Amino acid sequence: MTNSIQHTHEPLSNHNRKDLTFTEPRSLRTFTPTQAVLAESAGVFHWTPEGRRLYDFSSGVLVANLGHNPRGWMGRFFHHMGYHNLPIGGFESSIEGNDDSSQYFDCGDFFRAAPMTAYNAITPVEVVANRLLLELMNGRPGGSRMDQVMWAASGSEAVQKALWACLARDPSRDIILATRFGFHGKKGLSLAITGCEQDKERDPRVKFISFPMIERMDLSQRNDPFDFGPYELELEILEKQFGKRITALCTEPYLGGGGSYHPPREFLQGIQAFCRKHDIIFVLDEVQSNFGRTGDWFAFESYGLEPDLVILGKGLGNGVPVAAVVGRRDILGSLDFGETSDTWSANPLQAAATIATIEEFQRTNILATMKDSSANIEAGLVRLKEYPFVAHVRGEKGGMVWGVEFKEYGGKTGPEWANLFVLANYLGGNPRNAMASVHGQNSDGVHLLGPLAKKVVRISPPLVMTPDQAKDSTEMLFLAAGRLLSQGQVV
Repeated sequence: MTNSIQHTHEPLSNHNRKDLTFTEPRSLRTFTPTQAVLAESAGVFHWTPEGRRLYDFSSGVLVANLGHNPRGWMGRFFHHMGYHNLPIGGFESSIEGNDDSSQYFDCGDFFRAAPMTAYNAITPVEVVANRLLLELMNGRPGGSRMDQVMWAASGSEAVQKALWACLARDPSRDIILATRFGFHGKKGLSLAITGCEQDKERDPRVKFISFPMIERMDLSQRNDPFDFGPYELELEILEKQFGKRITALCTEPYLGGGGSYHPPREFLQGIQAFCRKHDIIFVLDEVQSNFGRTGDWFAFESYGLEPDLVILGKGLGNGVPVAAVVGRRDILGSLDFGETSDTWSANPLQAAATIATIEEFQRTNILATMKDSSANIEAGLVRLKEYPFVAHVRGEKGGMVWGVEFKEYGGKTGPEWANLFVLANYLGGNPRNAMASVHGQNSDGVHLLGPLAKKVVRISPPLVMTPDQAKDSTEMLFLAAGRLLSQGQVV
């Protein structure tokens, strides 16, 4: 960052921002007008170093689906890593587990537990994670093709591995289809299938197809009839041009980074039918949507699909970096020893986090309890359309991800209004006590990321948000937008 963002009444945060200007390149972050400094987090909240409380409407980019630092998840994670009653610096945890801690005292300054890294070796926790994940996916509608797990350290890396497997199935089939304006990552083939033909670093093996956008510009169009005909024609033209050279078609269930477009079921079912007809591998990139974002465990359930490969990430580890490709044995088995191995894939930390996430989802039944919160958030977001600079709201019915699109008004562009909205919500306007109001501090706010596609603000709070919190936080969004309208800009 060439210039650090500075906010009034945030001396500690400002110091961190300024320091980062010299110690990190700005390319590590996407632009946001807030550059929030988050000192602590719990549940659906962040706290700045100054003690300001912020509702988290990003979940760390759709990662903390179970909320930040959940006690149940953390206990399970520690249990599966073998950290029972572990004494560190005179502190002994109270996490339930094996009461026999004698094993920790026979190695001097070291203790016995699962290794944090076990490159090219097998750990029991990995074996359990594979079994639980496959049992879960096989038991969900549309998950019958899930045979094996190929682990990765990030979503983009998992996409890369999935496409390598597709290309290896038949070396004569070298063409990959992808939906235009999708986001799959920033590395290698994951970057190649991201965006559109006009972006830099294009790969001649990748051909793009259209994704429904105009037909689902706003959630008011959710139940409108949909004609798959034009999309089917586009696919058939590509099939006639490349024929048996087409190996795979990869799409997100909804366009995340492309502006939060949520398609009709008929579109995704139509491209799956095209893949089946022509023996093309149907790859569903669920890095952003898995573990509850669309209202089900997986988006393939929500859209009535049965993909050949599913790419998982983000919410899979609830904060621990982990991703995976899960799918057909004959496809994933096309690659030989070492072709997808790397330092971090399938490490015990990833496995323990995955197990803890599955168990915590099963224990809490979060997918059922979040429905009221989802409805409250959506109602609050629709209310934003009362303001002349809000154009559309898009999202998953019963899920926990939406996009609010801004438009030109009063001499400001849609992207300008979107950035002002993000900043206004960060600065807040709901002091929790009179003294805080006097000093302009400790005003509750909402943490949002910088806009998608320049003018769309994503709303993706943790799934554990309560109905009352949903009402309170979306009321804050509404009031922040009102301040923008009355002031013309954020002061």
